Amino acid sequence: MFDSLSDRFEGIFKRLRGRGRLGEAEVDEVLREIRVALLEADVNFKVVKNLVARIREQCLGVDLSASLSPAQQVIKIVHQELINALGGESLKITYASRPPTVVMLAGLQGSGKTTACGKLAKWFRSQGRNPLLLGCDLQRPAAVEQLRVLGGQAGVPVFSEPTDPETVAKAGLEEARRLGKDVVIVDTAGRLHVDEELMDEARRISAAVDPNYTFLVVDAMTGQDAVNVAESFHQTLAIDGVILSKLDGDSRGGAALSVKEVIGRPIAFASVGEKLGDFEPFHPDRMAGRILGMGDVLTLIEKAEQAYDQDEAAKAAEKLQKGSFTLEDFLEQMQQVKKMGPIQNLVGMLPGIPKELKNAEIDDKEIGRIEAIIRSMTPDERREPQIMNGSRRLRVAQGSGTTTNEVNQLLKQFKEMQKMMRMFGKGGGGKGRPRVPSFG
Repeated sequence: MFDSLSDRFEGIFKRLRGRGRLGEAEVDEVLREIRVALLEADVNFKVVKNLVARIREQCLGVDLSASLSPAQQVIKIVHQELINALGGESLKITYASRPPTVVMLAGLQGSGKTTACGKLAKWFRSQGRNPLLLGCDLQRPAAVEQLRVLGGQAGVPVFSEPTDPETVAKAGLEEARRLGKDVVIVDTAGRLHVDEELMDEARRISAAVDPNYTFLVVDAMTGQDAVNVAESFHQTLAIDGVILSKLDGDSRGGAALSVKEVIGRPIAFASVGEKLGDFEPFHPDRMAGRILGMGDVLTLIEKAEQAYDQDEAAKAAEKLQKGSFTLEDFLEQMQQVKKMGPIQNLVGMLPGIPKELKNAEIDDKEIGRIEAIIRSMTPDERREPQIMNGSRRLRVAQGSGTTTNEVNQLLKQFKEMQKMMRMFGKGGGGKGRPRVPSFG
């Protein structure tokens, strides 16, 4: 996510920190590098021009030559302007005083709109809401069926009829009221390009349901094209915000950094993975921190709190300190970590991570191999790994589709972890959530 842009900024600021005093000429040189980095990230050229102008104005408005750390002053200014460009503040959903709150999603075909509907439904459920999915995309074959599958995974019912989108919209709204649903999420048809037929249908559906929020779903990987699409939709629907899909695959960041400034509407949510739970509210300040390599500890903590069972975590911590933490316990902790999302995304949220590690291909399949090894053991072997002799290790390797070397490595590192935790426990270390080591 934004890897290319982050790398460029890291290089710029590394050189900047190596300088003592900064005058106007030095500031202009840094701004030229920032301009190139943003343009290469496919940020809209007007946005780049305005962003760089604001940064320059602020840099020259403070006496950098008198600052003890002029580089930090510049980084602080760039950070704040990135936050502004990304939207300033997070969008907070205000629910209708008379339910249901209606949320309509629009976008081009292939933007990830129907999947975003399922993810949004799951998110509303996590907020304690009772949503209904409304399938008004009657153009694309199997679109409603796809929505039903996603609704089943999210535990949210789906309403649709083989009539016309406007009729479905009206009937679905009545059905939501009848069932006592407090949120309705409307999926609409898309096209491969913006045309009058698409806009007319979206306009009629909007008139039928009178949405409290209209979100435009755009593919983050399309860069400036996403901004052009957003402008067209905004002229017709007066969108309230943008949902960025496939943000986890966007190494540049052009769409995210352009859309707010061009259409004046914030990014509301971002899809950061393939699973339904890989979906989160968009926080401009946190995203700016990620771009500048500052990490995103708040989001990491939130994900951990959602994934971890507090009682189980406390029990695991106690076992770790007593040295009685088994491979069975470790397997449970691995399951908790997997709930937090792709490992590569989690690494990107850690501050101060070296560029080499951040850009390394961290294979989530490695966790799967570790799980396969542990699951191929008997209950006794998981509780007492010391009984694992040569024949047992060969059996586990064959059963898990791995090698004996991989089995040996896991057992060796797990033994070292147990030894370390026994020492930690004897030293009277404080209790807390266990930290899962990396094997491999």
